[in-house]
Amino acid sequence: MKITLDLNCDLGESFGVYRLGQDEELLKLITSANIACGFHAGDPGTMRTTVKLALEQGVAIGAHPGLPDLIGFGRREMSMTPQEAYELMVYQIGALDGFVRAEGGVMQHVNAWSFI
Repeated sequence: MKITLDLNCDLGESFGVYRLGQDEELLKLITSANIACGFHAGDPGTMRTTVKLALEQGVAIGAHPGLPDLIGFGRREMSMTPQEAYELMVYQIGALDGFVRAEGGVMQHVNAWSFI
């Protein structure tokens, strides 16, 4: 029996001029990454850069959508309908998937625990 371990990390949380985390260093150590999709953290440029770095390291890519709350890092309570929550998820997952496909990759998973 072969045992495998997936070492996973949330990445791509920088936005604008604000640099957060040590994504390049962590990508050398992990097997899968949850990349922020721009609502709770991240931005389009950070998403693209993180996707490219992950693919270069052979790291599996997943979307990490969140609430539209950069100031509160997606952790403040927000009231929305199930339809609104669904639309926010589809929007963010689609955005990251676009960057992944543009770089020739395939998205493996969605990490949506913080959205529930």
